[in-house]
Amino acid sequence: MHRIEDSPLGKSTRYVDRYDPTLLYPVERAPLRGELGIGEALPFSGWDIWNAYELSWLNGKGKPRVALASFHVPADSANIVESKSLKLYLNSFNQTRFPGDEGEVSAILQRDLNNAFGGAVEVELRAPSACRTESFERWDEGCLDELDVEVDRYAPAPDLLSSGGECVEESLCSNLLKSNCPITGQPDWASLRIDYRGPRIERAGLLRYIVSFRSHGGFHEHCVERIFMDLMARCQPQLLTVYARYARRGGLDINPFRSSFDAPRPANLRLFRQ
Repeated sequence: MHRIEDSPLGKSTRYVDRYDPTLLYPVERAPLRGELGIGEALPFSGWDIWNAYELSWLNGKGKPRVALASFHVPADSANIVESKSLKLYLNSFNQTRFPGDEGEVSAILQRDLNNAFGGAVEVELRAPSACRTESFERWDEGCLDELDVEVDRYAPAPDLLSSGGECVEESLCSNLLKSNCPITGQPDWASLRIDYRGPRIERAGLLRYIVSFRSHGGFHEHCVERIFMDLMARCQPQLLTVYARYARRGGLDINPFRSSFDAPRPANLRLFRQ
C-alpha cells in the first residue's frame, strides 16, 4: 500500500487531461487508526462525504459537460484517498470523450473509487440545471463560540474535556475548528457539530479542546476520529455523533461523520464557508 509521504501532495505535479485512474493514491486507514487505539472492530459507523466542484468531460461530439459530484465513502472502507490525487484524477476527465455521457462517467467513477477506497462508494452527479440556489444551512443550536474562554493550548488536549451531573441529550457546535494538512501545512477550516446523550459535557473545556487542534497536522477523517475517541473516553456519553463540514480546498470538500450507533446518513448540507 502507498505511503502518504510518496503521494503527490506538496510536490510539483504535471496535470494530465486524459482519463487516468492510476492517479488515485489510496492510503490505508488502519495505521492512523492504530495511533488512536482503534482496531479492526470499529467503535463507530459513518461516512466521509466528498463534494467535487470541478468535474468536466467531453461528450461523444466533443462538447464539454460539467457536473457537481458527490461521493459517499463508508467509514469502514479500507483506505482514504489523498485529496490532491483525487483532484488530479478528476482533472484527467477534462479532455476525454465519453459517448455514454453522464451515465458512463458515473459508472467509471463508481468503479475507480470503489477500487481506490476499498469499499462501496456511492456516486451522485448533478448537472447545473439540477442545482438550485439554496440558502446556507446554519448550525446554531448549542453554539460554543461566544464563550469567554482563555486559550493557551494549540495541540490536541483531551484532558480539557470533562462531563458530569445529570444525563442530557443535546447538540453542541463550533465554527472554530482548524487543523493543518500534515504534509503541506496548509490550513483546513471546519465547522463541528456534536450530538450526544449522557452526562453533561462541560462547555468551556469542550471549546478549548476544539481550539487545541489549531496547530495540529492531521487529515480531516483522522481529526474527526480523534475527536470522537477523545469524547468517548473522557466524557463517556451513551450515544455520540461527530460531524465536521470542512471548507473546500482545490475544488473539493471532505466532510467526515462518525457515530457510536447506526445513525442514518447525514444530510450533505452546505454551511456558510462551503
